[in-house]
Amino acid sequence: MSRLVDSFQSPLFRRAMIEAICVGLIAGVVGVHVILRRLPFFVTAMSHATFPGVVLASAAGVSLFVGGTAFGFVVVAAVLLLGAGRVLDNTAVIGVVLAGSFALGMMILSTRPSSSKDLSAFLVGSVLTVTNADIATTIGVGIAVLGLLALLHKELVLGAFDSDGAGALGYRTVLLDAIVLGAITVTLVSAIPAVGTLLAVALLTVPALTARLWTDRLGTTMLLAGIFGAASGAIGLCAAATWSVAAGGSIALTAGAVFAVSLAATSIGHRRRTRPPPRLAVG
Repeated sequence: MSRLVDSFQSPLFRRAMIEAICVGLIAGVVGVHVILRRLPFFVTAMSHATFPGVVLASAAGVSLFVGGTAFGFVVVAAVLLLGAGRVLDNTAVIGVVLAGSFALGMMILSTRPSSSKDLSAFLVGSVLTVTNADIATTIGVGIAVLGLLALLHKELVLGAFDSDGAGALGYRTVLLDAIVLGAITVTLVSAIPAVGTLLAVALLTVPALTARLWTDRLGTTMLLAGIFGAASGAIGLCAAATWSVAAGGSIALTAGAVFAVSLAATSIGHRRRTRPPPRLAVG
């Protein structure tokens, strides 16, 4: 406990805490749209697809967010175009993107002398080294993404549940899809400094799944997902400081632990509600 108290005296740890909470909150809310549209595999693919952009940005000395987002948008455009053309189904397209992009990123990274150290930071993050610029980027992305999702809430939900119906009503479903995929991409890239490209997948899926266990109402699900995501970031970082383990992995495991506890609690509650009443004894 004293180690944790000492950690809060460090400005590095305080910045890391702000970043972890913000990333968890934003990713949790955006993750609800991931679950609604059944896109966990797309999120996994994008965690690989943005990798070359992040590596190139690092090599060029520019913002990782700019490089990862730019490359991610190229990938999103390719997925939408190939999917719309019916040349391949979306799962096949995403699978090709996942393998090709990650291989390209590894090839680029291998040309750098400190590739093993960079690889660890890119894949699992380094939240204790985040800067004020990283925090400002995360907050800016959060305001923009959450604001856009709130503004188009009805349209995006309709497109998720009934794409054909949305098209019949005059909505441009491809544009709605692009907005959701773009929001996922920028959220994932903004999480890279904290948890890396791979562990960002956990924050974009697990808190939303956890929230879904507790409620059937969409608005409440988004609220709970944000809370669970932020709590996972804060608790995971505190656990990492207490036991001197990797922060990114600790945050992801905390999210998984919250899901496991929620699953057990809701399962017990469901069994109690559905248990048949005891039979009356005769006599």
